[in-house]
Amino acid sequence: MKLRVVELLLVSTLPAMVLAEEGLPSLSLTIATLIGGTLAAGSANAFNMVIESESDKLMKRTAKRPLATGVLSKSEAIIFASAIGALSLIIFQVFTTTLATLLTFIAIVFYVWVYTILLKKRTPQNIVWGGAAGCMPALIGWAAVTNSLSVTAWSFFLVIFFWTPPHFWALAVKYKDDYAAAHIPMLPVVASKTHLLRQMWIYTIAMIASSIALIINAELQNWAMALTVALGLVFAAQLRGLDEKSDHYEKAAGKIFQWSITYLSLLSVLLVVAQLLKA
Repeated sequence: MKLRVVELLLVSTLPAMVLAEEGLPSLSLTIATLIGGTLAAGSANAFNMVIESESDKLMKRTAKRPLATGVLSKSEAIIFASAIGALSLIIFQVFTTTLATLLTFIAIVFYVWVYTILLKKRTPQNIVWGGAAGCMPALIGWAAVTNSLSVTAWSFFLVIFFWTPPHFWALAVKYKDDYAAAHIPMLPVVASKTHLLRQMWIYTIAMIASSIALIINAELQNWAMALTVALGLVFAAQLRGLDEKSDHYEKAAGKIFQWSITYLSLLSVLLVVAQLLKA
């Protein structure tokens, strides 16, 4: 289920619910949404492992996954992925809203078919467009509360959309040889360091701008805006350390990856605190 990845998805679900509710949503709704989201993401990740089981054998990072090692068969994994995926949709439909259920279904299908099957081995822009599936929790969390979407919800979606490429490409720098061995054209594999850095800057600037737009659309306090800008500047400072001529290039990329996780986590906490103080 790749639960460590799922944690990041849940980090964006809860703030979306708090912003939509303009306060704390009910405990039952929150628990149902988080459990449903965990099962949905786990389902998509499990299907991903089925599809990429042969590629996983070629990469050191993924060679010990259960399908790559033969601990589980593909048929067992498909049954598991289908079961928890169906359960997630039932939970969303029973305890949240129809729109949240529909968005969850779209997220699963998008990650499995659009990203894993259609894009991942065909284009270095795979994580850009395929990463949209990872942005869906911002919409799902909002829809679980309101059964609708708003400009604020879409602003949060865009923050994560633009955050994803520099986050993932920083990780891909470390595992560049793995992706090359599996014939997956991640940008660090097929592009020069100069082009990669330029692309990371473009998405980072767009992420910072989207974060500012989110604070404005959510009508949060000035101190929240100041802290959001500060977080973005720290992200940019980390990116400046990615010197293509440095002997510590991979180490700098690793720091960017770690900070990107911290950035999203701190921004999510900031959104919750600012909304609760505003309420």
